[in-house]
Amino acid sequence: MHKPGEIRVLVLGLIQDGERIFISEGYDPVKQQTFYRAMGGGVDFGETSVTALKREFQEEIQAELTNIHYLGCIENIFTFNGQPGHEIIQLYKCDFAEPKFYQLEKIVFNEGERQKTALWVEVNRFKSGELRLVPEQFFDYLS
Repeated sequence: MHKPGEIRVLVLGLIQDGERIFISEGYDPVKQQTFYRAMGGGVDFGETSVTALKREFQEEIQAELTNIHYLGCIENIFTFNGQPGHEIIQLYKCDFAEPKFYQLEKIVFNEGERQKTALWVEVNRFKSGELRLVPEQFFDYLS
């Protein structure tokens, strides 16, 4: 994991299919709150953000990506599990190379010790405030 006081560089992939986006579910035990975030992960030293994006999707859900386009950079300062966090997020729009990923309801995968779920969710469930999408600036990139 990361050290306190460290700024993490992350890469996230925005995959949108009509009115749905593909995201992973998270839970903050301190806030007792479920939240959702685009899939991706940390960029390793010596690796480009595009390489990291492809690697993360491959490692976590064995998915190949295509049509990868850079959208922008989001700076995210937040509190998770009672701890302050600071992330620089490189955000890319992309598509799944294989059609089967658009048919799946959800995928359960492991991230280290934790079991996580990735799923398709209608964008308006976030816009209405019913579900929480993080970081907030992510909304600026949704079509």
